[in-house]
Amino acid sequence: MSRPRVHEAAGVPAEIEVELAEAFELVHEPTGADGVIVTPAVAVDAAFLDSVGPQLRIVANYAVGLDNVDLGAMRQRGVVVSNTPGVLTNATAEHAIALVLALLRRIVEGDRSLRRRDRWEWGPDFMVGEGLERKELLVVGPGRIGRRVAELAEAHGARAAFAGRGDDVLTALATADIVTLHCPLTPDTRHLIDARALAAMKPTAVLVNTARGPVVDEAALVSALESGEIAGAALDVFEREPAVPEELLGMENVVLTPHIASATRETRLAMGRLVVSALRAVLLEGRTPPNAV
Repeated sequence: MSRPRVHEAAGVPAEIEVELAEAFELVHEPTGADGVIVTPAVAVDAAFLDSVGPQLRIVANYAVGLDNVDLGAMRQRGVVVSNTPGVLTNATAEHAIALVLALLRRIVEGDRSLRRRDRWEWGPDFMVGEGLERKELLVVGPGRIGRRVAELAEAHGARAAFAGRGDDVLTALATADIVTLHCPLTPDTRHLIDARALAAMKPTAVLVNTARGPVVDEAALVSALESGEIAGAALDVFEREPAVPEELLGMENVVLTPHIASATRETRLAMGRLVVSALRAVLLEGRTPPNAV
C-alpha cells in the first residue's frame, strides 16, 4: 500500500526530515501531494490549492501566524490547516527582549563602530544608552508571547502595560517608552502602527516588531525615524519580506534581524514535531489534530 505523499515548501531540520521520511513519501513538487508543509513565505490560497490538486487533505503551516493562509478557501475545499502554537512562545519573547536591549543599550551600533575601526576612547558620556528599569513597556497584543515578554521585561525592572484594540493602542502609546508588537496580522491590525500612531508616541520612545511586518506602515515608520518623531526601532519582520527599506539600513538607531525570533534549535524542532504529528493525524490516523485551526 502506497504511503501518503507530502511536499515540503521549504527545508526542515534534518531530524524532522527523518521523521517525515519514515512515515510519508516525500515529493519534490506539490502537485499530487496529500499533504504540504508551508512557511509564512508561501501564500496558500485558491490558486495554490488548484495547483496541488483535489486530493490535498492537509496544509501544515510551519509557524503560528496564519496570515499566509486563506482559511475560507481551505474550509471550502475541506482541507485541514494546522499551525505550531505554544512551542515558540519563549524563544520569540526572548528575541523581543534581546532587540529591546540591543536598541536601548546601543549594542549593534557599538559593534558596527568597532568593525569600522572608528576611533574611540572610553568616557562617562561615550555611547550612553538607556536601561529597561522603570521604563513603561506597552505590549500590543497580550497573547501568550506578549504576556511572556511582559514577564521578562518586568524581571529587568520595567512596568508592563497591555493594549489590544485600535483605540486602546492609540491611548496607551502616549505614555509608553517601549512599544512591542505581538498581535496577529488581520485586516484590523494591518498598518495598526501608522503615521497617526507614531505621532502619538513620545519622541524618546522606541518600537519593536516581532509579530508581522504589515502591522507597521514602513513608509510612515521611516518618516518618523528620519524626523525624530520616535527615538528608534527594532524589527524582526518587514512589510514586503524579504525586502527591507533602504532607508532603514543606514540608520544607527535601528536594529534589524531577518525574521528569526523563533530561531532556536529547540524551538524549530518542537515546531517541526507539531507539523509531523498533524500530518500523521490526518493522513495516517484519519483524525483532526489538536493543532488544527
